[in-house]
Amino acid sequence: MKKALIVWGGWDGHEPEQVAGIFANILRNHQFDVEVADTLEAYADAEKLMGLDLIVPVWTMGEIPQAYVNNVSAAVQNGTGLAGCHGGMCDSFRHNVDWQFMTGGQWVAHPGNDGIEYMVEIKQSSSPLVAGMEDFKVVSEQYYLHVDPAVEVLATTRFPVADGPHRLNKAVDMPVVWTKRWGIGRVYYNSLGHHADIVAMPEVTELMTRGLLWAAEGKQLAKEMYGGQALKQQNHYTGMGDSQ
Repeated sequence: MKKALIVWGGWDGHEPEQVAGIFANILRNHQFDVEVADTLEAYADAEKLMGLDLIVPVWTMGEIPQAYVNNVSAAVQNGTGLAGCHGGMCDSFRHNVDWQFMTGGQWVAHPGNDGIEYMVEIKQSSSPLVAGMEDFKVVSEQYYLHVDPAVEVLATTRFPVADGPHRLNKAVDMPVVWTKRWGIGRVYYNSLGHHADIVAMPEVTELMTRGLLWAAEGKQLAKEMYGGQALKQQNHYTGMGDSQ
């Protein structure tokens, strides 16, 4: 069985326990051995994280010890998947740029707050993660993010919808769903999911299911590609030293 760790907490407004429960059910339905934790101390055991197929953060607006970020980063660099949604992954630790670099983006605004009606437009491409899916409407927060240009964008939303200081700029298509690599690990993010009922929407659940499974598949594929040898040297990456 593949092994997954879900870590939930932080700001209660995002209903992290309920969202974590939805993700746990998805993974268990796909025969994962799932551990659910409500403390960041779950990231303290570096060797344990290395042995996982998937890490799912569901933690908004917190502070995290740098050592824990280093442990997660090392695990992902060596093949463990990382997948999450909304503020639970890309507004987790606003003061930790290492986390933001790894996840591919950081929330900066949701003009109009909750209750904005907008379209999620699927980027039809060769990616199986969105194959057969259609554009759909959401009434929720519309996330404006600062995004790593290296990500592969799988869905977007058009800004502006609500008024704000951004409105006089040209219209922009903001990424909603993306993937990227961190070392040999797969990273998946979906900006939808302000509350558990949004995560439970059929379209969002389908996107998240595909993303969770895709991220978790990366470790085995990487082992096959590299002959079972993890890229341990990446644990010593020092390119982010100024932030630590």
